[in-house]
Amino acid sequence: MIRVAPAGWSYPDWEGPVYPERRPRSFHPLRFLADFVDGMEVNSTFYAIPRAESVAKWAQLVEHKPAYRFTAKLYQGFTHGPEDEGRFELEAEAFRRGIEPLVRREKLDGLLVQFPVTFQHGPVEVRRLGRIRSLFADFDLILEVRHRSWFEPPALATLRGLHMSLAHIDLPDAWDHPPASHPPTGAIGYLRLHGRNAREWFRKGAGRDDRYNYLYPPEQVGDLARKALSIDAESDTTWVVTNNHFEGQAIANALEFKYLLSGQQPQPAPSQLIEAFPHLANITRSAGQQGLF
Repeated sequence: MIRVAPAGWSYPDWEGPVYPERRPRSFHPLRFLADFVDGMEVNSTFYAIPRAESVAKWAQLVEHKPAYRFTAKLYQGFTHGPEDEGRFELEAEAFRRGIEPLVRREKLDGLLVQFPVTFQHGPVEVRRLGRIRSLFADFDLILEVRHRSWFEPPALATLRGLHMSLAHIDLPDAWDHPPASHPPTGAIGYLRLHGRNAREWFRKGAGRDDRYNYLYPPEQVGDLARKALSIDAESDTTWVVTNNHFEGQAIANALEFKYLLSGQQPQPAPSQLIEAFPHLANITRSAGQQGLF
């Protein structure tokens, strides 16, 4: 099974191209998007430990889609801050408690453990991964690392031993970035798409929107869809996550992936998204206002 999902839903620049400018008071972006994608990678959990009340609401908002699933980014304190055993214990307990409503409803496919490119394979780094594995022993963990050293045979063997699924990531080429493909290390296939805006990605001072401002053209979507099918052949379940979020490009590309992966079945799409991305008219059918209510 392949799920196509965006990375997050809370983007002000999605108002207009993705979300309608006029909407009822009961409108919620997560419920709206559930009519068009297969799941959601939650990124707010990277910036703050989730509250169980909020997480329970996420599950309620997608109750009308029984097959809908989530993944969630692990809190950044585990991946970007200094290692502190006592703090890790407390924060892991709080994180597990916060995400529990999705676990109880069997809506959580896994946690994304995302490290920066400075995190390179070595004994200290492996110990850190082992600590995270032990703190979240009951979770499927997906590891996103951006340095090439993790994709060599010794590191791959380590990740298999830790039962961590190594994410495939698409981003601008660089000598130290991951290779285009690698063998599986766990049960979950995860293809995370950041775009290929090399000029902005490597520009000093570029902001988040600058770096992720990229629309995959149809030929690249086709290549990546074939890659997703190849990954899925070696996985229990596979996610394709579009993180090229600027001005709704992630949703436009997500619908193109769904069209190809469904055997070229026209996909429902928000009418305003088709207006913003006219090339979608050939592969989608307008949902009009039905997604609002």
